[in-house]
This record gives sequence, C-alpha cells and structure tokens, in this order.
Amino acid sequence: MSTLLKFISYLVIILLVVSCDTNQSNKIEQWKAEVIETESKFATMAKEKGVPAAFVEFADNHAVLMRNNNLIIGKEALQKYYESQVSDSNSSSLTWEPEFVEVSKSGDMAYTYGYYVFTFVDSTKTEIVSRGVFHTVWKRQIDGSWKFVWD
Repeated sequence: MSTLLKFISYLVIILLVVSCDTNQSNKIEQWKAEVIETESKFATMAKEKGVPAAFVEFADNHAVLMRNNNLIIGKEALQKYYESQVSDSNSSSLTWEPEFVEVSKSGDMAYTYGYYVFTFVDSTKTEIVSRGVFHTVWKRQIDGSWKFVWD
C-alpha cells in the first residue's frame, strides 16, 4: 500500500473516531440539560404545590429516601410518609439548585448535588432555617422523562 493511501486511511479512521466522540459528547450535554431542567421543575413544584406533592410526582416507583436515619422505600411508602407528616406547607419552604450534574454514557442514569435551604416555623412561631447538601440519583424512564431513585 502506498504511503499516501496509508495516510488517507489513517486520516479517515481518526476523523471517524473524533466524530463518534463528538456525537456522544453532544448527547451527554443534552442529557445533562434534561436533568437540570427536571431539577428546576421539581424545585418549582415544591415551591408552588409543596414538598410532598413534588417529591411524590418526581419519584420513580422504586425511589428511596433517607429521612431521620430511616429509609423510605418505594413511591407508595413515600406518599404514606408525607401523608403522616403534620405540616403546614404555608409555614415551610424548600429551595435548592444543583451545582453539578453527571450522566452515564448510556444516558439512563444521572446524579446531581448542590445546596438546599429548608425553612419552617416551629410550634413556638420561631423560624428555623436548615442548610445542607443534597445528592439525588436520577433514572431515565421508559417515556424519556427523569425520575429520582435516591434522595
């Protein structure tokens, strides 16, 4: 094989590899944007309709939450947990925004983390502010939407 033909063959291979990598990179960036958009909708719903409604809406059927050092496993259990909580959604608020997002190469799992602020008024009418770090694991659903599986 001539040197020119070898050079052209190598060039074609390099271009194919770079092209494939660019396409995968574009997909991952698109998926990250989807997860960020889902986080935003989740936070907006928590603000407008309350934390319980938002957490139930954005939970995968097999979601797991850890609250007060206990695991709440499954969407049904999550709904029962929130129904059993005595709270006045007008006296509490939860805000958060992801600082980081990563998506698997296959585009079926993702995770986010960032800071949250939870504010509520206790029984003595004192406002309590709790700040911390959240970590959420997301799973792509059959319909293409994202639901959390761990929070």
